[in-house]
Amino acid sequence: MQPDRTTIVVGGGIAGIAAAIELLRRGQAVELLDRDTAGTFGGQARESFGGILAVDTPLQRRHGIADSPALALADWTRFGELTPADGWPYRWAQAYVQGCRTEVYEWLLAHGVRFLPLPQWPERAGNSVPRWHVVWGTGRELTLRLIGALERAARLPGARLTRHFAHRVEHLLASGGRVRGVAGVREDDGAPFELRAHAVLVASGGITGDPDLVRAHWPADAGPPPADLLVGGHRFADGRLQRQCAALGARLVKPAYLWNYAAGVRHWQPRQPGHGLSLVPPRSALWCDGRARRLEPPLLAGQDTSALVARIAAAGGRSWQIMNRRVALRELAVSGAEFNPSLRERRVLAFARDLLLGNAWLVDTLVDHCPDVVAAATVPELARRMSAIAGAAHAPVDAVALQKALAQFDAAIARTGVQADAQWENVRAARRWKGDRWRTCRPAPLLDPAGGPLIAIHERIITRKSLGGIGTDLDGRVLDAAGRPIPGLYAAGEAAGFGGGGMNGRRALEGTFLGGGIFSGRRAGQGIAADAVADDDGGGRCP
Repeated sequence: MQPDRTTIVVGGGIAGIAAAIELLRRGQAVELLDRDTAGTFGGQARESFGGILAVDTPLQRRHGIADSPALALADWTRFGELTPADGWPYRWAQAYVQGCRTEVYEWLLAHGVRFLPLPQWPERAGNSVPRWHVVWGTGRELTLRLIGALERAARLPGARLTRHFAHRVEHLLASGGRVRGVAGVREDDGAPFELRAHAVLVASGGITGDPDLVRAHWPADAGPPPADLLVGGHRFADGRLQRQCAALGARLVKPAYLWNYAAGVRHWQPRQPGHGLSLVPPRSALWCDGRARRLEPPLLAGQDTSALVARIAAAGGRSWQIMNRRVALRELAVSGAEFNPSLRERRVLAFARDLLLGNAWLVDTLVDHCPDVVAAATVPELARRMSAIAGAAHAPVDAVALQKALAQFDAAIARTGVQADAQWENVRAARRWKGDRWRTCRPAPLLDPAGGPLIAIHERIITRKSLGGIGTDLDGRVLDAAGRPIPGLYAAGEAAGFGGGGMNGRRALEGTFLGGGIFSGRRAGQGIAADAVADDDGGGRCP
């Protein structure tokens, strides 16, 4: 009898797709289950901006960027507070920085993915050099390319792929000390289903689609959990299968390691309860607390996101960013493919226009449609509109105090040396890197009428990614509390903290989510296939 080499992959995000490609190329059969519809295949990766952390690439070298796995690991472990004592997460970090160029960057190039010609440097507190490689076409192009690779792999001799959409897995089935399948219900009609296989890969995401779970696991050092979190995680990222793995003895690593963002606004066409958009905070905006008083010391965009979240949570969970249209055109951005159409559609001329003249379409769209964005020609009118959108539960914005804060912010541009304003120094530092110069304004007063009108954005903390997750070894095998693999059970992507239960540690460098999903998915697919061959031979691999 032909041995059963079927793997059930639970989750149709980028990790699940990458794992399925590896399995199919090795002659395996794949039953791929996803809770969402076929039209959203690819999950959050499909909606992402498309930035990937890669180390020592030809693109970096072309621009004189001296990088290496050793330097990347030093940055990674310092920023994430990760040490060898963390075990598998640390080993995953080592493996990623050593292998991401070939196993992620070059692998994507081989599938026809192309990158912008200059690596970006969105966060300086973590990366000592630019490492953020942005896909030409955003995450949508990347996802479509890999879906194409998946379909080609399914046509290889011995391979078989069956996709099941709108399938919610609720239980992992185990017998004889081995995980042997899954059971659940269909999202559309509630009909039950059950599938059996040689192995099950959990690639179903983390917990950031459920704000109650995020609050329950809120980091102790990140201030009080906000009462009105916006949701930036996938709507089905509810931790359901992480809990199922734990019930079978799996070790869950650092569930309180969460990566939320500070500058969220409400989506005016929500696709899920509490749906928010994550803004890229403008460096030149005046960042204030919920009463429009400047936060001191000033919050620095492009630095440590987790520190920004903690400061705003401690200040009540809401903040304002105030700028003028000149700053908004150059610096305001929304994370993801949806609000970057020229990049998403790979329209060269439109993309160049946005770089040179600013993204007027985005600014106008936010001002016209987002309930958290207001514009006005004068400070008194801006304060009135700010008070209106903040609501009666919040103190009205004092126009006189706001005028004074803006005037002081403008006056600080001229200060230098020991009296220099940290925020304006942050702006000048960003402009020294050619990749940031075109999207960071030259310092100029916000109250200059030539730069108007004024724009204020009412922001809340928004959930994004889980950094902790199911503990695994470097082959994606799920480990129990004693560090032993649970036979037949694997995990990858955000469900596994992007590798090992949390390869980023406490904080994440930019680009490790997409990159980590691909890297851990490929590793798990390769590991499952190797284990299947070993089991067929009657031995099995050593842990």
